[in-house]
Amino acid sequence: MSANLQTEPDNELVYMSVKQVANYLHLNEKKIYALLSENRIPATKITGKWMFPRELIDKWMFDSSHGGLLTDRLILAGSDDPLLYRVVLEYATETGPYALISYSPTGTQLGLNLLESRRVDVCGIHWGPDSESHIRHPALLKQHSDAKNWVLIHAFKREQGLMIRKNSGVKKQSIEDLFKCPLRWSRRQSGAGAQRFLMEQLSQYNLNVDDLNCVTETLSEREAAASIAMGKADIAPGVRAAATEYGLDFIPLGWESFDLAIPRQIWFRRLFQTLINRLKSPACQQQAESLSGYDLSNTGELIWGDE
Repeated sequence: MSANLQTEPDNELVYMSVKQVANYLHLNEKKIYALLSENRIPATKITGKWMFPRELIDKWMFDSSHGGLLTDRLILAGSDDPLLYRVVLEYATETGPYALISYSPTGTQLGLNLLESRRVDVCGIHWGPDSESHIRHPALLKQHSDAKNWVLIHAFKREQGLMIRKNSGVKKQSIEDLFKCPLRWSRRQSGAGAQRFLMEQLSQYNLNVDDLNCVTETLSEREAAASIAMGKADIAPGVRAAATEYGLDFIPLGWESFDLAIPRQIWFRRLFQTLINRLKSPACQQQAESLSGYDLSNTGELIWGDE
């Protein structure tokens, strides 16, 4: 192969320039640069010039049509949940090397950013009380330019509240007094649904996170629970299931909807439909009852995006 890339890509070409990939895809160069700015086309920058691996361009094209080439991959991100974690882990184990199924809890907002940049296939979200989720969740998705291509699938309802160290002696105090106790708080990262939940609870008493004695910042529901179980903190926002996992006391403050944002073309993929069927199964129901704090009565329902 010649060291100088030709204008028209040949069958042996490994990397293409902007002009060559534009010709290859029958697009103008302006459109290629637009795709680059949106992180929607595979490319690498070498000595200041964009280069496009031909093999990845071909795969990208396949993945954009007919359900996608990557039907053997299902990557979940977004909010953390103990039940979903168990279901995905069992699913991945049983599938073995025939498909990549993984779950990386990142928090709601980072998960949506990853979904928009097409780094992941599914994003779990929760953003306030169940009674307002039908308004809040679509509004959250609409902040992203790619939301027109997404749907929102209901996973389950779960009980949200405060996870607290066993035998802390403050469980029966009023919530307002609890916020004023000299407890060591574990706060969640910005953009996490649990942190949003805590901030809204505090605002009811004209308080904010800075009024709490925050000693740690944790990046998931289960890490927050672990920080309490390990004696690094006394209290943190979280779900009843995480408190159950780590043997913590729990103060319930309401129910929330845990939903799954997903591109339409991935919604119909076999791997995702199988995941939903697993969430609806009697075995999953038994796990939910063991963890406690779940309602799976409407699992799998399309709740937004059917325009």
